[in-house]
Amino acid sequence: MKEHAKQRLIFALDVDQFAEAEKWVSRLQENVGLFKIGKQLFTKCGPAVVQMVQERGGQVFLDLKYHDIPNTVAKAAVEACKLGVKMFNVHALGGLDMMRQTVAEVDAYCTAAEIERPTLLAVTILTSSTEETLRGVGIDRPVTEMVTTLARLTKDAGFDGVVASPKEAELIRAACGEDFQIVTPGVRPSFAAMDDQKRVTTPAEAIAAGATALVIGRPISAAADPLAAAGKILAEIETALGN
Repeated sequence: MKEHAKQRLIFALDVDQFAEAEKWVSRLQENVGLFKIGKQLFTKCGPAVVQMVQERGGQVFLDLKYHDIPNTVAKAAVEACKLGVKMFNVHALGGLDMMRQTVAEVDAYCTAAEIERPTLLAVTILTSSTEETLRGVGIDRPVTEMVTTLARLTKDAGFDGVVASPKEAELIRAACGEDFQIVTPGVRPSFAAMDDQKRVTTPAEAIAAGATALVIGRPISAAADPLAAAGKILAEIETALGN
């Protein structure tokens, strides 16, 4: 069904103006379940832009990739809960202690506040990264090995899932089980350009590989008819889900 597929489509609000973000939410909410708010937009507009999305009936993926000492990340995570976001993320490279403390403090806050816990995700390896990128920062292990290791660490910490390239979704699904969420950027439908992503697949391929949600930006925003482009992607997701 369309509504089920819609919750799997996350539009990247990669803009720097409140009014522009508002325009995209109003334009796309018919075919998009969640809106990703990242560092640029949140730094410019703050919590008000999260509230705007929610007031228009959308849900928010707060993509700030927290990476700091455990106490700092855990406190920031609780503030994300207070904003009422649907999901948010940290960097898995922050380590097991950081993620475990985040889970503990988020669980405690949400229980006390009697609210639904957001989906907790950890970024494994950025989709713009290659083997050469990793070697440049002193990581000599292959991307696939690093992604799988970090996904297992994330699960062990009590997180709900990871953000990872669709190219690694099948490996993560095998390593972490059926209930583990895999949110995938780096998805490019056949009608869109690759842009700066290196490890990409189509929406259908990503879903078939085990992705639970797809983050898509420019293939929609750069289309002549963005709502229609989102509709095409939604239809592809529905087909891949067997609906």
